[in-house]
Amino acid sequence: MNKIYVSIIVPVYNREKYLNRCLNSLVNQTIRNIEIICIDDGSFDSSAKILKDYALQHTNIQVITQNNKGVAAARNMGINAARGEYIGFVDSDDWVQDNFFEKLYNAVKTENADIAAGGIIRLDKLHKKQFLKYNKRIISENSEEKLTLCDYPNKSYVWNKIYKASFLRDNNLIFEEGRIYEDIIFTPQALYFSDKCIFVPDTNYYYWRGKNTLVKRKDNKSQEDNCYAIAKADKFLKSKNIDITPLRFDLKKYGIGGMTIVKVMENKYFRRIYFLNIPIIKIKK
Repeated sequence: MNKIYVSIIVPVYNREKYLNRCLNSLVNQTIRNIEIICIDDGSFDSSAKILKDYALQHTNIQVITQNNKGVAAARNMGINAARGEYIGFVDSDDWVQDNFFEKLYNAVKTENADIAAGGIIRLDKLHKKQFLKYNKRIISENSEEKLTLCDYPNKSYVWNKIYKASFLRDNNLIFEEGRIYEDIIFTPQALYFSDKCIFVPDTNYYYWRGKNTLVKRKDNKSQEDNCYAIAKADKFLKSKNIDITPLRFDLKKYGIGGMTIVKVMENKYFRRIYFLNIPIIKIKK
């Protein structure tokens, strides 16, 4: 069996409307030595059939079925099953550019890093926005800097990155089950324990904000989990003597007649200037 460079873990729960788009972007990746591990988390729509059909057509797709336990449990199941040198995550209503994993893998191997991170484009039916972008390749071994470059806690996403599999297992990095916003807990721990991270330009993960996505829920459970995750992540960082104050942004607004013309968000590493809501992002390094 050829060496597997990247194991891509895809939790799936009732995503029949988007699943083909997601899987097509993965089977068409320019890096060939990958495995795609789909965790059917108790779907009751046609997602299971779609997964079965793709697995019959593509030998590098593995489908694991479990009772509905949530995305965190599905990702943990995928980590346990992964055989790749690196591990990546893709949500089943999202997709990636065709060379996304090749670019991250080449970068992380060249620098012998534990984590490589790429950019994010966020979309819904009406909007498309460059949500996170790296204009140049950045290598970081500083925890505070890594957290800021990943825009913690606002964009503590797990899926625009790949992680060395041995690094995750050596540090027992798994997702807390039974809650949403589990990324907010996982990501700062992964960044802290990593010896080196590389941030890769010209890479895009396409993040779909549909009306039924978990992060758009406004119920009490969702809000409670969000507060819990941020508090737990901050507590972890403080226990490691990391000052989280420089990670927060100072906000200044300039306008005329009550209308904001220019908005400036700035911290130790980033300066974000919004002119009529058009973002100009500069990395201060």
